[in-house]
Formats: sequence, C-alpha cells, structure tokens
Amino acid sequence: MRAAVVTSFDQPLEVKQIPLPEPAEGQIRVRIEASGLCHTDIHAARGDWPVKPTPPFVPGHEGVGIVEKTGPGVTEHEVGDRVAVPWLGQACGTCEYCLTGWETLCESQLNTGYAIDGGHAEYLIADSRYAVAVPDGIDPAEAAPLTCAGVTTYKAVKVGGVTPGDRVAIFGIGGLGHLAQQYAQIFGGETIAIDVTEEKLALAKELGAAHVINAATTDPVAAIEAIGGADVAVVLAADPQVLEQAHASLRRGGRLILVSLPKDNAMSLPIFQTVLKGISVIGSIVGTRADLAEVFRLHAAGRTKVFYESRSLEDINAAIEDVLHSRVPARLVLLP
Repeated sequence: MRAAVVTSFDQPLEVKQIPLPEPAEGQIRVRIEASGLCHTDIHAARGDWPVKPTPPFVPGHEGVGIVEKTGPGVTEHEVGDRVAVPWLGQACGTCEYCLTGWETLCESQLNTGYAIDGGHAEYLIADSRYAVAVPDGIDPAEAAPLTCAGVTTYKAVKVGGVTPGDRVAIFGIGGLGHLAQQYAQIFGGETIAIDVTEEKLALAKELGAAHVINAATTDPVAAIEAIGGADVAVVLAADPQVLEQAHASLRRGGRLILVSLPKDNAMSLPIFQTVLKGISVIGSIVGTRADLAEVFRLHAAGRTKVFYESRSLEDINAAIEDVLHSRVPARLVLLP
C-alpha cells in the first residue's frame, strides 16, 4: 500500500509502498477515504515536541474510511462500516481517567499517527474500540477534519463553560478556529474572531462572528477591551505573544482555554492580574469518543460547516509548506 512515511525528522516525508497490515485481535483494517492534515502531524514529522515519535512511522490522526477487514473478537464495527480514527488510538480502559470520562488523560494511551501508524496512507490498522462510527450522509472529506479539529475545539468550548451571552474570543481562525467559532455560537456565545489574515476573518464573518479583529493592524487587547472584554478566550495560534494577548483580553472571572502547543513550551503568565481578576487558565486536550460522536451528530444535523481543500496524498510535503505559510483558508484533506 502507499503511505506517507516519516523516515527522519530532518527530511521530507517519503510517499512509498509499505506492506499491507493485517488486523490482530480487536483490530480493524480501514481503507482510507480521506485524511485531514493537522499541524500536529507537522510537529510529529519534525520531532518538535519533548516526547518524540520513533521513525519510521506514518502520521495522520484524522483518518476516515471503510472497515475492510476485522480481526478476531471485534464487536464494535463490521466490514463496510464508515469509521473515523482519531488521535486517541488506544487507552488502558481501566484507570481512573478512563473510567470517569477522561480517557484522553490516560497515562497509558497510544496516539494515532504518533505511537501508532496513522491515516496518511491507503490503509491503517485501528483498535476497534476507539474508532468512531461516522453517521450516514456525512462526506468523508468533511468527517476527517471533524475527527481532530472539530472534536478538539468542541471540547475546548465545553471545558470553557461557554453559556448563552458569553463573549468568546477565538484567537486563530483556520482549520480549528472556524469550527471553534461555530461551536461557541451553538453554545450561545457572542464570538470575536482574531487573526492576521483578511481572508480568514471574512470566513469568520460569513460564519456569524459578531466582531472580527485583524491583529496585524489592530491591537486585539485594546479592541476586545473596548467592547467589554471576553468571558472566554480560546487560543489556537501557537505563538506565546498570542497566548499573552488572549489572557490580557479577559474580563474579570474570564477563562483562558489553552489548546495550541507552542514549540518553545512557554508563555508569560501575569500572576497579579490572574489572581486579582479571578482568571482561570485551563488546558484542553482533544476530546473523547463520546465527544466525537456528539460532533458528528451536530454536523449530520446541519449545525456546522467544514471548510477545506483536498490534496493528493502524493502532495503531502507541498501541503505541509502551505499550512506552515498560512496559504490555506481552513483545513487540508489528503485523498489517497
């Protein structure tokens, strides 16, 4: 089968033939129809984070496709089912986190496209328990971004405690941000979209943003303060300065939701203002299988729109460069 393989952290991905894998006990083989390109794939391919994957490996954790073969003991899915294979590829299922609805915090988890070969290929092997059914009627190319970009931002809005009337600032409109904005609005929030690209701000306005701010030409903190400050700030841009701007834009009692992972792993947190203003700083990591099922139900009901461009798997290295240089309006989806 064809797959995009990370052979070294300092080399482009190599699209080549590798053996077709066979499903073992509890596993399924999925014929990939679409695989979303996430910035995490780029971090993985370049070994940017402290815990690094081990080359060679296949990245991709937004894989959507058809179950082609099942291993012994599989009861969750059947041949012919369409499933999504998310970041949480496998967890222990027995720790306190797994048993209390926080499986994404399991210390024994294995992540798709990082510790387990992922979806930037013609086929992948998945733990059947952690693959999530895709409802009929959802285009695979739309389901793919929902599998990470969607469920990650949905979870961020949930842990941010967004309620009707809250002013929600979305820092970074793009593959994740355009979905975060929609979820915040579904929860009843009044959204503020902040970006440095007019094309992305136009998309935010089209999707119903009450306010748009071009941070390249306007001080976002002053602009948000002028409308009363934000109750919730969801940060999707991996720049420490943006994290600090988001914190400064919050009104008293505000919640700063950290989603992006800056390469240098640091931000300046003003303790005095955090304490006196009663600001909460909350880290939000992807979402559970239950969260993803909710995301798919919302999309099937017509509550969300996914903006994406499709590319061939063969063009993955060019696609990565386009993401790094902000040359795409929202999400890129690779088609094998």
